[in-house]
Formats: sequence, C-alpha cells, structure tokens
Amino acid sequence: MNAAKNRKTTANIALTGLMGALVLVGTYLNIPIPVLGDRTMLSLGNVFCILSGFVLGPVYGGFAAGVGSFIFDITGGWASSAPFTLVFKFLMAFVCGIIARGGDQTKKKLSRLILAAVAGSLTYSALYLSKSYIEAMLLGNSAGAVKMLMITKASVSLTNAIIADCVSIPLFLAIRKALADNKITGRIHQ
Repeated sequence: MNAAKNRKTTANIALTGLMGALVLVGTYLNIPIPVLGDRTMLSLGNVFCILSGFVLGPVYGGFAAGVGSFIFDITGGWASSAPFTLVFKFLMAFVCGIIARGGDQTKKKLSRLILAAVAGSLTYSALYLSKSYIEAMLLGNSAGAVKMLMITKASVSLTNAIIADCVSIPLFLAIRKALADNKITGRIHQ
C-alpha cells in the first residue's frame, strides 16, 4: 500500500469517527415525544447522518451514520431498535452519498445536493415508518391506534427530514469550502 493511499485511508477513518460522534451527540440533542405507549423524538441526529453522506460518500458516510445512531440507541434506552437503526441510518447516508457523488461535476450543483438530501431522508423515513407499522400490527393494536401512531410518527419523521435537509446542505457547502481551502479534500474519499 503506498503512502498516499495510507493517508487517504487514515483521513477517511478519522473523519468517519468524527462524523459518527457528531451523529451520536446530535441525536442526544432531542425532544422526546410519547405516543400511545410508544415513543419517537425530534433530534438533530439526521442532520449529521445526511452530512456524513455528503462529506464521506456512501460507504464511510453510511458507516458513520449507522454506528453513531446505533450507539445512541444502545446508550439512550432504545436498545431494541438498535439493529434496525444501524441499517436504516446507514442506508440514509448511503443513498445521500451515492446521489451527491454521482457524475463528474454534478456533485457541485446545489440541485444535486438537494436531491441527495431529500432522497436520503425519505429513504430513512420510509424504512422507519414501515418498521413502526409492522410492529404496531404485530402487537395487535386497533386500527385507530395504529392510525394515530403512524400519523404522529410520520409527522415527526418528516419534520426531522425537513430540518436535516435544510441544515445539512448549507453546512456541507461551508465545510466543503473549508476542506478545499485547506487542501484536505484530496485526502478523503471523493
């Protein structure tokens, strides 16, 4: 392995750890919302999941988002959801990273970043709401209870998505400029 590849791998691993920590801390900044014996929350975690996909690309970004969210679930009282969260948040950042990194110069276009953020957020929301619906049905809840649960969770999930998309894009643009100005972008996954 040559020295340049070693530096790039080291930078990717270090930034993955940093982004994973930001996902964890962002998720701890939350407002819990109880709903019919279940719970959900508004948090800043999704901002950093989307940002991970932008900064690190699909694989490293997905890993940072998934592991940071997984650790939150384990330590924050959501342990039964942790395996699902690991996969769902990984896919959120992965989809965002794939779209944002697509093509030659398209990753520099704002429209591409918006599409990437929205697609990543909607991927997570669809997976999370599907899991919530299946769980509610398996627990034998009434149709009315399931409907109320899904309306509340969908409202919170979409609010989290809107916040994540509106905050992560300008934050990424500022970070991308700073990385380029300091000649760091050549050392991370492109």
